[in-house]
Amino acid sequence: MSNDWLRMTAAELGRGIGAGEIDPVALTQTYLDAVNAHPMTDRIYARLTEERALAEAKAASGRAKMGFRLGPLDGVPVSWKDLFDTAGVATEAGSALLKGRVPEIDAEVLRNATAAGLVCLGKTHMSELAFSGLGLNPVTASSPCVNDEQAVSGGSSSGAAASVAFGLAPCGIGSDTGGSVRIPAAWNDLVGLKTTAGRVSSDGVVPLCKTFDTVGPLCRSVEDAALMLAALEGGKAADLTGASLKGTRLMILKTAAMDDLREKVAEGFEGAVNKLSAAGAEIDHAEIPEVAEALALSAVLFTTEAYAEWRDVIEANPTLMFDEILERFRAGGSFSGVEYLQAREKMMALREVYFAKTAGYDAVILPTSPIMPPNAERLQSDHGYYVTENLLALRNTRIGNLMGVAGITLPTGVPSVGIMFLTPPNSEERLLRVGAAAEAALA
Repeated sequence: MSNDWLRMTAAELGRGIGAGEIDPVALTQTYLDAVNAHPMTDRIYARLTEERALAEAKAASGRAKMGFRLGPLDGVPVSWKDLFDTAGVATEAGSALLKGRVPEIDAEVLRNATAAGLVCLGKTHMSELAFSGLGLNPVTASSPCVNDEQAVSGGSSSGAAASVAFGLAPCGIGSDTGGSVRIPAAWNDLVGLKTTAGRVSSDGVVPLCKTFDTVGPLCRSVEDAALMLAALEGGKAADLTGASLKGTRLMILKTAAMDDLREKVAEGFEGAVNKLSAAGAEIDHAEIPEVAEALALSAVLFTTEAYAEWRDVIEANPTLMFDEILERFRAGGSFSGVEYLQAREKMMALREVYFAKTAGYDAVILPTSPIMPPNAERLQSDHGYYVTENLLALRNTRIGNLMGVAGITLPTGVPSVGIMFLTPPNSEERLLRVGAAAEAALA
């Protein structure tokens, strides 16, 4: 039975604990044993927190026996991307620049999750300082894609996705600034939730671009995403009962998002759209030229803010960084304050137009990433390939960050191809209901 636990959703494990069929200590030990025995562990986990995990599991076991569980996921173990502060345990954000950085207190989201009874398994590898959608990290480790171990798993929450996809965590907590939850979730056939910027606390989370940084789960089901969001923010989970696509209005965003799709991506997206339509969704195609205008602002907005955040640390020891990431950060130094502020103002104006044009729809849909997971070795040896694949990987997901909306990616059934749903800011409950209905249709 314990081998089955490695493939169950977090919600199913929680129900098993509640029914007295699963002991949290045995469950946590099963996951720790799986992690310790797996040949890819060193490429997925940066470090384990075994002592903490077993202590938390023991407490959860006691609560379950007494009937005092803290919530539906009390006793379920999860992994944490290595930019969430963990008290007394190194949090290095995939960078040699932060080697030996040991915070004194947990990040607020980790405190909330612990208060909901979740068990902290350990910290997962990531793109250096979270500044890449690929997940290639020659400085620490590059996590593998579950569908092609020679390919990267997507970034920057690369180990978070791999931990779930390889059966080494029921759920991984990641962050998304330009697609860092949704890209690895899509490439590893998972559900990934991008929350609205500012909705979930980033206190104690190593920053990249504070304007765009968000926290969210990578998991096996939409139900898990809803439960994890509630645990991360100390709130109540969205009610998914009776979710249906009948009468739902979906807009396929044609502007930019459908350009240069790789063959399998186009095939997976088309198949998914047909299933959504068959389940009762009304689907329109629309151009929103303002999206292309917003994408053109990406370089100044993301790189300027990232370099402003990290310039002094980086320039004190630039040789410690992977060249491609260093170059990306330094690009932010080429823009003036005037250019940055003008770009921000323009982005806010474009958002208003986008909201007006999408207001009549329950969600906007598009392929999560236009490309498939690239080969890790070629990324490291071919600069041109790295640049084109990194920019393309993040193009569609970045639309959600630039427009300031909530987003979720679901597997299409074609390996490493996801379909993304975007809804207005702070509409995660609506997004999760649409996602649950879509998940049922896609299954």
